[in-house]
Amino acid sequence: MTSVDADPPVDADRPPDAALVRRPARVRVLWLLVTALVLAALMVASVAYGSRDVAWSDVWAALGGADDTLERAAVTKRIPRTLLAVLVGAALGLAGGVMQGVARNPLADPGILGINMGASLAVVTAVAYFGLTSPTGYIWVAMAGAAASAAFVYTVGSLGRGGPTPLKVTLAGAATSAAFASLVSAVVLPRNDIAGGFRLWQIGGVGGASYERIGQVLPFLAAGFAVCLLSARALNSLALGDELAAGLGERVAVIRTTAALGSVVLCGAATAVAGPIGFVGLVVPHACRLLVGVDHRWLLPSSALAGGALLTASDVVGRVVARPQDIEVGIVTALIGAPFFIHIVRRQKVREL
Repeated sequence: MTSVDADPPVDADRPPDAALVRRPARVRVLWLLVTALVLAALMVASVAYGSRDVAWSDVWAALGGADDTLERAAVTKRIPRTLLAVLVGAALGLAGGVMQGVARNPLADPGILGINMGASLAVVTAVAYFGLTSPTGYIWVAMAGAAASAAFVYTVGSLGRGGPTPLKVTLAGAATSAAFASLVSAVVLPRNDIAGGFRLWQIGGVGGASYERIGQVLPFLAAGFAVCLLSARALNSLALGDELAAGLGERVAVIRTTAALGSVVLCGAATAVAGPIGFVGLVVPHACRLLVGVDHRWLLPSSALAGGALLTASDVVGRVVARPQDIEVGIVTALIGAPFFIHIVRRQKVREL
């Protein structure tokens, strides 16, 4: 199978965009290292800072297994929360990068396209009407809901002239997301027995993290990461256009289906364990293109690292600014992502990548 390693060419009819300029390999490696170091620093900050600041001596003691004081107990509780924030952020950042590559849509995001909300509706319906209680069952149901929502949005966005344009798909996703959010509320509100637990989960957060929950979702996330990262080279060919990719020997339908499947697995698993967190998959890939360019072999790993960093930072901010209460991470990412979404719409004018 032939593949294209070079970045897609810049359109001669418009000025070069910073995201489309080819980056030397050493620059890309440098930015990956910088992103990894920022993520590591944020993980340390997530353990040390929150509603109660913890001295470094207590941090090291807690890491050694001691939890005999309130500070050390706080550190013990924050470690799985930090790990879950990194995993969920990486999953959403990577899923967003893959979706934008598959759809060639700069506005593709699991939240905007209604995929996260489809997973949320599936889980809520299964709990309310079918008595679903298994944590692993949540993940399978969420992935099924995410896949059904993605197929529905793409079908609706394909109707009419021009096929699935970025504008039509985005509008279909926004309408579907709003409709599913209303259905979630309609299912949850009459059920007082489940309303309390789902209210915070609907906002999106990592406050209920535990090693058990991480262990349950980790195999699904690992599978999604593998599929998406292995699709990077093929997505480079797809970026040249369907006809040219097919002429180079790529099976366009297989590429799209496989990459989209990996993205749906990541979205479903992340939503099942942390709720429908939005805008991470939109903000992160755009920022990473400015750093490492559009080559998906570099863009996707960078998006995973930056997604973990963004969600971890958002969680720390939510814990610090409202002491002693927490602001759920879904609220913080929405505050960051909504203005960025408006900026992208105005700048890109909803044109294809």
